[in-house]
Amino acid sequence: MKITAAITGVGAYVPDYVLTNQELEKMVDTTDEWITTRTGIKERRILKGENQGTSVMGIKAVQQLLAKTGTRAEDIDLLICATTTPDLVFPATANIISAAVGATKAFSYDVQAACSGFLFSLATGAQFIQSGMYKKVIVVGADKMSSIVDYTDRANCIIFGDGAGAVLLEPNTEGFGLLDQVLRSDGKGEQYLFQKAGGSRRPPSAETVANREHFVYQEGATVFKFAVTNMADVAAQVMERNNLSKEDVAWLVPHQANKRIIDATANRMGVGPEKVMLNIYRYGNTTNGTIPLCLADYEQQLHKGDNLVLAAFGGGFTWGSIYLKWAYDPKPDPQQA
Repeated sequence: MKITAAITGVGAYVPDYVLTNQELEKMVDTTDEWITTRTGIKERRILKGENQGTSVMGIKAVQQLLAKTGTRAEDIDLLICATTTPDLVFPATANIISAAVGATKAFSYDVQAACSGFLFSLATGAQFIQSGMYKKVIVVGADKMSSIVDYTDRANCIIFGDGAGAVLLEPNTEGFGLLDQVLRSDGKGEQYLFQKAGGSRRPPSAETVANREHFVYQEGATVFKFAVTNMADVAAQVMERNNLSKEDVAWLVPHQANKRIIDATANRMGVGPEKVMLNIYRYGNTTNGTIPLCLADYEQQLHKGDNLVLAAFGGGFTWGSIYLKWAYDPKPDPQQA
């Protein structure tokens, strides 16, 4: 009997502080209309306070996930955290999250693949379930992008926000869960989207700080062109490989980088806007947080057997798409009860 890895629960967390386009208008030379028409973003969440790292959000997302699914932390076998903004160079942010939630029997590590990290981590976590080795794997996608965004750079500071999401993977023998994936990377894209300093090549120094080299750098036009083509390509490829028509797809779950990239991917797949998960207007680009945040926001609209196509693109360049069949019907929303 074939074992697949199914998502059996979703948790999420975003900080309280809302950074609106109107507030950004006071910080840099931009307008609400310019931001909205080019990105689709209206506001984003920012994690404020001293000593507050990505783990703070990851912990809250995992705690919610455990509570919603009735899962004991000590029963978790593995926790993977996809992040581009770890609390520290080491130890892994996943280690910090595991300890805080009480996952004392899990081993844990981080995955860094920029905005595609959550998909790469989901595919990796699924292998441990499919092999029969583990029964409960948590995959976290979390980033505090505000920590590496230059708020004097009007092209980049409008895009990013902070947030976290987490999913539980468990074995399934009914044909639900992760069924196929197309994952890609091309290191030639490094020069177009990267952080210039802070790593072993250019360790932090007074000079790198003065030159503002610890922030996100990107050549927007090049990244946009590459993202539009490749994110759409892999999503279409996953559909073709699994004989999925546009009618078969219940939802496209795209990385929330830019509304125009999302639209291009949906158009390539032939799916209408009513089938596209979209929350970029609320959160901006939370990097590894976007896809699990979408799943959390739309969880009440998902039904057992729904075909989902997940797609992402990130710095590196990295990109990919996953086809999964949703494994459970909506549970009553306690907030609406």
